[in-house]
Amino acid sequence: MRHARRLKLLFWILLGAVVAPPLAALDVDRAREIYGPCAACHGPFGAGGKKGEYPRIAGQSAKYMEQQLKAFQSQLRINLPMYPYTKERELPDEDMKLVAAYLAQIELPTRPPVFKDSDDALTRLLAMEKIMIVPRAEGDIDKGRAVYQQKCAACHGKKAQGRGMFPMLVGQYTTYLKKQIDAYLKADRPHDEDSAASGTLYTLQGGDIQDVLAYLTSLQEVGP
Repeated sequence: MRHARRLKLLFWILLGAVVAPPLAALDVDRAREIYGPCAACHGPFGAGGKKGEYPRIAGQSAKYMEQQLKAFQSQLRINLPMYPYTKERELPDEDMKLVAAYLAQIELPTRPPVFKDSDDALTRLLAMEKIMIVPRAEGDIDKGRAVYQQKCAACHGKKAQGRGMFPMLVGQYTTYLKKQIDAYLKADRPHDEDSAASGTLYTLQGGDIQDVLAYLTSLQEVGP
């Protein structure tokens, strides 16, 4: 038993050694200062709000977020509220990298935490505020799974966690995703593909998009 405990302790020490350097290298205080104005819309933990009017950005790919901030700055992606915040004098490149890295490492659990008797009311409140569960969207989940795995998984990952410059989709507000899809189809927002009608989104049939959205909401690891 004592040997097992020692092995377990060694495991956590080694894990900490692996995880600690990247987190230690992140200037969290500075990142939070940069993020301050963003919290007014995206919330203190990057969960977004107003039923998807403001998207979730916590846990999103740092590369993707940095890319989008630059797109807002250059107005390649038109978003008038974002433009003043991303002007070069307000948000230089190094600040973009830092705040993107900071947001990428924030986890928003989908299960209520288990509290200790010693946890005070503020600790409990802050922990509950970080929980984010996107309501289940209507649609055929099985059909959505088939469409997603065939059309979307190559870029966004099999479990929609994102990949490199492609954003995480799981855990995002359904209304926000639908709004962005509509913007892509109308060429109001540039997609990573050409905006020509040969892009992946243009190949979806009938209710495919709604079925995919339903499937995405089913991927959340929600407890009983």
